[in-house]
Parts: sequence; structure tokens; C-alpha cells
Amino acid sequence: MDYRELTFNIVSNEEFHRDLLINTLSEIGFDTFEETDLGFKAYIPTSQYSKIKLELRLVDFEEMFDFSYTEIDIPYKNWNDEWESNFEPIVVTDQCYVRATFHPARPDFKYEVVVDPKMAFGTGHHQTTSMMMQWMLSEKLHNKAVLDMGCGTGILAILAAKMDASEITAIDYDPQCFESAMENKKLNNTNQVLVLCGSKEVIPEKKFDIILANINRNILLDQLDRYAEVLETEGLLFLSGFYEETDLAMITGKAQSLRLKYLGHKTEKNWVAAKFSKL
Repeated sequence: MDYRELTFNIVSNEEFHRDLLINTLSEIGFDTFEETDLGFKAYIPTSQYSKIKLELRLVDFEEMFDFSYTEIDIPYKNWNDEWESNFEPIVVTDQCYVRATFHPARPDFKYEVVVDPKMAFGTGHHQTTSMMMQWMLSEKLHNKAVLDMGCGTGILAILAAKMDASEITAIDYDPQCFESAMENKKLNNTNQVLVLCGSKEVIPEKKFDIILANINRNILLDQLDRYAEVLETEGLLFLSGFYEETDLAMITGKAQSLRLKYLGHKTEKNWVAAKFSKL
């Protein structure tokens, strides 16, 4: 699949202006974002890109602040090459080492996760993934049933398996993410991870002790009802992929209406990872 890359340069002292643009782009199909010194890069499958739809959305911001953008096509092969050339190992809370297959192993870490991202989101480098891993590493997952929604590369599900969760289900609607998660679970010898392709409709009819969902605000709001149905009483729900200033109140409000108690959140560069429990 080819992708279209848009590079936005923003002239504004307000960080939330960038967040507003990213939110809007995510609503029209852009699924990956990368911060730059002057703004950000946004990616969308070329087949889903509509210049007219984009321009109609951007009109709303033209009087709020100055911005410009350029666009290029990224063939599938070049996209993978770019991931590999920029993929560096990371460490999360001094416990987990995340690397690709072309990096040396580090058996001195408690947990090591091997991820070849390809086209899928989730390497630990983005703030949302990193914060979700931080939350996980602060919990005891031994013998827990875990659901990872919007699993991308499968990194969170794989970490749950390494932390001795008993049952792990990982779900993503994107076939390429599904393939990536399947490959990565084999790389990590975590075959106990069940990977499914789909959305909330393929969530198994069973109860989970922990649900992880790193997606975006609109999808989370749509799927929260289903999460509440399959989460055990006193189970934990971790949500990320949205912003503190514009989205957190909306997410917590919907969650509380479903008897999901807000327990706190982490923030990095206005991104949020929030923790809830089921009453």
C-alpha cells in the first residue's frame, strides 16, 4: 500500500493549534503522525486521500493561525526503508528494552520486545505507546486476561505475554497491522497471543481483567460501551491516542457514564494515557 505524506509547518506559539490540526486529520483517515521542529508529518493511505476533503477541513483554521503544507507520495518499499533507517532501540522505565531484529539483544533487561514495525503503528517511540507500556509495567499481569485493541505491531500484547498474562487477545482492523502483529508474536515466541483482524465486533464473548486501547478519540468513544461490557468488575482499562486539552474530559465523561471510574492519567507533549477501573 502506498502512502501520502503531508508535512505541515505551523506558525503559532500555541501547541494546541498543532493538536487541533492532527485531530482533524485523524477524522478524515490520516493514521500516523510524526512531530517535526516546525510542525508535524501526517500519513494516509493514498487510496483514502482526498484533496478536496482535506481543503474543506483546513478552511476552519485559516483565520486562527498561519500554516502551510507540502505533500509527497511514499511507495510501500520506501516507507519500510524509512522505518528501518530511523528505528532505534528504546528503554521503558529501565525494565523493558524494545528493539528491531537488526539490533543486538539485551538479556540484561527484565523484558525484551522485538518489533519490526513495517507499516504498523506501535514501536514504543511514540508518546502514547510509551505511556501505555509505563502503565503496564506498573501493574501485575500474572494470570490476567488481557485485550489489546488497535494493536498495531502487537507491542503491548507481546509485553503482556512477557509479563506472564495468561490469555492475550490483540485486535486491529488493518490487515497489514494484523500481519505485522502475527509476525512479531512469532519473533518474540509469544504464540499465546491471539491476533484477530477486525474491530469491536470481533471482541470475544468473554471477560478481560485488563483492556488496553491506544487508538484515537472518536474510535474510543464509539467502542467504550463494548469495553465496559467485557471488562471484569474491578478490572482495569487503559486508554491512549488522544489529547489532554481537547479530548480528556470527553473521554472521562463517557467512561463515567458506563461505570468506569477515572483513576488518573499520564501526559507527554499533550498526549494522554488514562487509567480507569470498572465499578
